[in-house]
Amino acid sequence: MALFAIPDWVVRSALVVGFLAVWELGSRTGMVDPRLLPAASTVIGTALSLLETAAFRAHLWTTIAQTMAAFIIAVPVGAILGLLIAERPYASEVLKPLVFFVFSIPKSIFLPMFILAFGIGFGQKVAFGVFSAIFIMMMTAFAAVESVKREHLMVARAMGASFIQTLRSVYAPSMAPVLLEAVRLAMIFNFTGILLAEMYASRSGVGNQMGLWGQNFMIDRLLAGILIVSVLAILFNEVVRALETRLEHWR
Repeated sequence: MALFAIPDWVVRSALVVGFLAVWELGSRTGMVDPRLLPAASTVIGTALSLLETAAFRAHLWTTIAQTMAAFIIAVPVGAILGLLIAERPYASEVLKPLVFFVFSIPKSIFLPMFILAFGIGFGQKVAFGVFSAIFIMMMTAFAAVESVKREHLMVARAMGASFIQTLRSVYAPSMAPVLLEAVRLAMIFNFTGILLAEMYASRSGVGNQMGLWGQNFMIDRLLAGILIVSVLAILFNEVVRALETRLEHWR
């Protein structure tokens, strides 16, 4: 047995610091062309400089607003649609294969249709974000319904519980832990969809800026944008993880 256990956060921090050190060393010593991969310190400094500018903060808040709007719509709608489909045998037999089929298709090929239907404004980004995330929630809801104990449903129905009461008292506690595990995946799909839509058809947003930086070979800014987006994704992931911990007793 080890004399002491190293805390997880220490190991993670050491790995991050080691990665940044190798990155910095490789760029500074010429092992990697700094024009293709600027030093880590340069990228971090560029990211901090971007965050200090009002113009970039406006782009950042646009992306956050679009992402959160799509997320707020996609998660409950996807979960409820999945529940309604899974609870009805005929609908389940007909619609489940279609949901899995659409999910298997790369969503990017549908982007031109969203541009034609919604233009290039806020609504188009939100709609495409919802489309990118809703299927993962529906498929998870299919699996979550199967995790609900039939005897709990039988008792609720025998006591005359309405659908809303059954949903609140039986389905929600049983399905929440399973669905929460999919929420992080839904955000990844949603966030990716928003950034993709911004890159291809937008006048604002972080994705739009990253697309411009890539086209103009501004690698330091491009990597700084990726760093900022990654930090946002990590923060959201930790928020959802905290919610999972609070709802652990429902398992």
